[in-house]
Amino acid sequence: MRCHGEWRAPLLHSVERQLGELGAQAGEWTVDARDTRALDSAGALLLLKLRQHLGGAELRLHPEQSRLLALLQTVEPEQAPAETPGPGLLEHLGRATVTVARESAALLQFIGESAADSLPRLLRPHTLRWRQITNDIHRAGLDALPIVGLLVFLMGVVIAYQGGGPLQDYGANIYLVDLLSITMLREMAPLVTAIVVAGRTGSAYAAQLGTMKITDEVDALRSLGITPTEMLVLPKFIALLIALPLLTVFADLLGLIGGMLVAQAWFDIAYREFLGRLPVALDHSAYWVGIIKAPIFAAIIVTVGCFNGLRVNGSAEEVGRGTTRSVVQAIFLVIVTDALFSVLFRTLGI
Repeated sequence: MRCHGEWRAPLLHSVERQLGELGAQAGEWTVDARDTRALDSAGALLLLKLRQHLGGAELRLHPEQSRLLALLQTVEPEQAPAETPGPGLLEHLGRATVTVARESAALLQFIGESAADSLPRLLRPHTLRWRQITNDIHRAGLDALPIVGLLVFLMGVVIAYQGGGPLQDYGANIYLVDLLSITMLREMAPLVTAIVVAGRTGSAYAAQLGTMKITDEVDALRSLGITPTEMLVLPKFIALLIALPLLTVFADLLGLIGGMLVAQAWFDIAYREFLGRLPVALDHSAYWVGIIKAPIFAAIIVTVGCFNGLRVNGSAEEVGRGTTRSVVQAIFLVIVTDALFSVLFRTLGI
């Protein structure tokens, strides 16, 4: 086999194509490369590969070509780095556990520092920033009335419509009032209200404090002798402790109205009959169980929102991450707390 032309890296694709079309098999071959006009290291490697493919063919080369091939043969092929095994299930579980433990410890530290700073101020109510508290009640409470009212109204419609069918089959339409009132006032209204407020107000708290953190406004407050708890955390905490129970009462009312409309329209329960059955069906404890949960949910939402906002460092992108983390954690903790309340009240027979 006689080789011609230039065996250089930019032109080797045509040489490889011609060798592939040749389809030569192993045998008694002699490769003569002395007529090549140029031969670089890539071409020399192709010659070595061709000789190996032909079963150890004899190579006829110029002296300089022989020295190049001899040099290449002294270089050991680069060893591919050993593949490192990826983290296993246990490692993932361990890392997640450590992350959760660190987050929990940081949250407890934030709660402790905020409580230590807030308690002396709560003992002197005249020192609280009541104007800011009023503004926060307006934003967290009054501004949330439309969305909370609409969602809970629709929830009442769904519960009444889905629960009324089976009761009607057994001729027990009137017990729809029991089902609706207990479900709505004890569980659904407080839970849906807290989830809406966590997504709306908790995220706003995290975004506001995160933005103030990256623009150094929080550090400016500290330089003036004002702690973030006094100016940012405590007013929001008091405002939501007031606003969320009131929103829950509003949600109770709208949920019952939605269910009552469905009961009258589809299940032949008149408004007068519905309202007359309501005091009999509804135990006072069911109402107060829902109301008692609201301040606990409010404390969770404010704490998680402010905690994630004050932990923001770096860029505006971190503000978005902190806001998302705040919403997810707040909703998760609200649902977990609601489940614990259910077990507790069931154990106490309430």
